Amino acid sequence: MDIKQKILSHDKRAAARLISMVENKDPEGLTILKDLYSHSGNAYVIGITGPPGAGKSTLTDKLTKLLRKQGKTVAIIAVDPTSPFTGGAILGDRVRMNDLSTDKGVFIRSMGARGHLGGISEATSAAIKILDIYGVDVIFVETVGVGQSEIDIVKNCDTTLMVMVPGLGDDIQAIKAGVMEIGDVFAVNKADRDGAKRTAREIDMMLDFNKGIDWRPPVNLVVAYENQGVDVLLESIMSHRDYLMSSGKFIERRTNNAKSEIVEMIKERIERSILDNSRNEEKLDDLSQQIVERTTDPFSVVDQLFEAYKATLGE
Repeated sequence: MDIKQKILSHDKRAAARLISMVENKDPEGLTILKDLYSHSGNAYVIGITGPPGAGKSTLTDKLTKLLRKQGKTVAIIAVDPTSPFTGGAILGDRVRMNDLSTDKGVFIRSMGARGHLGGISEATSAAIKILDIYGVDVIFVETVGVGQSEIDIVKNCDTTLMVMVPGLGDDIQAIKAGVMEIGDVFAVNKADRDGAKRTAREIDMMLDFNKGIDWRPPVNLVVAYENQGVDVLLESIMSHRDYLMSSGKFIERRTNNAKSEIVEMIKERIERSILDNSRNEEKLDDLSQQIVERTTDPFSVVDQLFEAYKATLGE
């Protein structure tokens, strides 16, 4: 039985192997994913984002256990920050969900961000498709927790859960123009701390500025490590899913996500092609040094590389 048949037969190892192949840019992995793509589209994808230390992993763990009690199968993609120096990642989120690892109805995959901005790994989108094909009911995607740049999650998920904590104060105002605007559901975690209700009010006040919207994101107070309010939070997430389905926004959102993915893949392919046409890393280093020495400028270098790229297309 080959890897394609194994994945369709719900083989966990085969799915993990294919994710690794795609992460490592193995051409065979991409070919397999192309062949299996028609089997995707059934899982509901929930993104979980928010500032570092908000308790995203603990909340993901508790939500997963609730879904398991309902008989749902779950996959978790936990994206961890990658060192810009060594390229390594601690992958600590998996440690926090250790007791789930023995549950046959749960698939946990930790992925390093590998320097990719936006809070998720470059291979996250492919991993979502693979786990969808593998056959789970719900996929959680937990971002690295880096702040304003974490907006790519909304391009990969059906529902985005924004996790906040009390004590951020003016930070909410500072980041509201970024990640605060992508939340479909809000959770104020660690709500047993002072200031939790004030944080919830501040989020509600921010949401008051969003006039003319059909869906107003609910704001839930939770204490994840004590499992308080998590059931109500899950109901809010499912209510958003029901809203998307009944309003026709579900297909619209997935269409927009597919469009964004196409654009990103085109950008990546063009970037790779242009840099390949710089012949080697040494030439790029030489051009960079010329920019520093002011014997040329970055605009001229980009023009030069792009013209070389166009020449390969016969233009």
